[in-house]
Amino acid sequence: MTRSDLEDILPLAPLQQGFFFHALHDAEASPGTGGTDVYTAQLVLTLEGPLDAGALRAAAGTLLRRHPNLRAAFWHEGLSRPVQVIPRRVETPWEEIDLGGAADPDAEAAAVARRERGRPFDLTDPPLLRFVLLRLGPLRHRLVLTNHHILLDGWSTPLLATELFALYATGGDDTGLPRPAPYKTYLAWLARQDRDAAARAWRDALAGVDGPTLVAPEAAGRPATPPRRAEIELDERLTRRLTRLARRHGVTLGTALQGAWGLLVAHLTGRDDVVFGAAVSGRPADLPDVESMIGLFVNTVPVRVRARPADSFAAVLERIQDQQVELLPHQHLGLTDIQRAAGDGAVFDTVTVLENYPYDPSSTGESVNGVRVTQVDSYDATHYPLSLAAVPGPRLTLRLYYRPDLYRPEDADRLLGRLRRLIEAFVEDPGRAVGRVELLDGDERHRVLTVWNDTAGAVPDATITGLFEAQAAARPDAPAVIDGDTVLTYGELDAAANRLADVLAA
Repeated sequence: MTRSDLEDILPLAPLQQGFFFHALHDAEASPGTGGTDVYTAQLVLTLEGPLDAGALRAAAGTLLRRHPNLRAAFWHEGLSRPVQVIPRRVETPWEEIDLGGAADPDAEAAAVARRERGRPFDLTDPPLLRFVLLRLGPLRHRLVLTNHHILLDGWSTPLLATELFALYATGGDDTGLPRPAPYKTYLAWLARQDRDAAARAWRDALAGVDGPTLVAPEAAGRPATPPRRAEIELDERLTRRLTRLARRHGVTLGTALQGAWGLLVAHLTGRDDVVFGAAVSGRPADLPDVESMIGLFVNTVPVRVRARPADSFAAVLERIQDQQVELLPHQHLGLTDIQRAAGDGAVFDTVTVLENYPYDPSSTGESVNGVRVTQVDSYDATHYPLSLAAVPGPRLTLRLYYRPDLYRPEDADRLLGRLRRLIEAFVEDPGRAVGRVELLDGDERHRVLTVWNDTAGAVPDATITGLFEAQAAARPDAPAVIDGDTVLTYGELDAAANRLADVLAA
């Protein structure tokens, strides 16, 4: 890239630094293969109607032109810290595949999506996103948008899809669209924040935590593995009662779920003071138009949960909420800086996210030039052994992402079952002491109390002296006692015992 091709050089947002580190680490762990980058995200849209593929491709190209940060490359060699370099223009990575003649077009489309997720991005070679348009039939298509998470967060992805179809309606002409709010204004906002004050606030909030909170310490040093997903859905009544009860106690739904997760982590680690990560939106309310910006704003920050057995659910949740209100102005600080300030107590290996996004490209049901989005699927991942994602709705969905090299599917199902029981216990009685909640299901309880304690064995109908005499008679020359260089056989020990018995009897 020459100087004339360069539009801008920008710093990295806090979580971009984390993603960049993990990409380098994973590439070094598998040299020559590009590594296995778990931070490859994907959005898959099923489209019904007479699609104009050329117009959609033009819309994708206009997206890259309108948002410079989507053209970013990430450089670090020869630099004191990594930067994102913005070229003036990039080619739109676009591929079209006709699956109309396949025996099972949907299965073939799923295979293409998996293939795209398995292709790692080179962070120095922009753009770090690509489009694949699959033709499933004359009036049915599937658009696969794959990107590195370093470009976009969960809030931005539906914004991107919404803008893509607004541009599709005009054949890629953005003349009538408002100019997008630039991502670089957020990076400038970050640079103005008081990092020292934030570091002090996090150090105080995590003071006294006794070392890292690790549910899977054996994961240290292992290469990251793409996670698998287990899922449960709470019924409408339980979802409604949980939401109302959280509001009654002055906490958010997110805080209620963090409290339940913290209690589960405490159960898994045997501690009453634990820390885990939470994804926060990272969009400052005082930054104009931040809600419509496209980029990576989300940040991962520690959540501390202290829960003695006698504490009530309500008390635990209110403690979490109070702490988060105090730390809200400091959520911009990167996790590396927080851990540097707070020490080992800020280290954790589980994370939670509440996917409370304000836009859904499939929610309106409206068509754009006769084309409707009829299904939305997404894929995201983390390097953590366990990650909990909560998706609000009439039925609250809880998704547990787990690393298959550390947990089995049945382990994940059991953990989700325990989480559900914690939520049900809170809804039934928020004043109940957390130590009185039974987390194990009936089978687990039977295994712990009955199966594992079934130590009964056959006991011979004989006395100790009788058993010894039998052994002495059968193997008189076998060693019975060894003390340094002194060895007594069973015969010698039996004779000595008999002499002692004669003395005692006399």
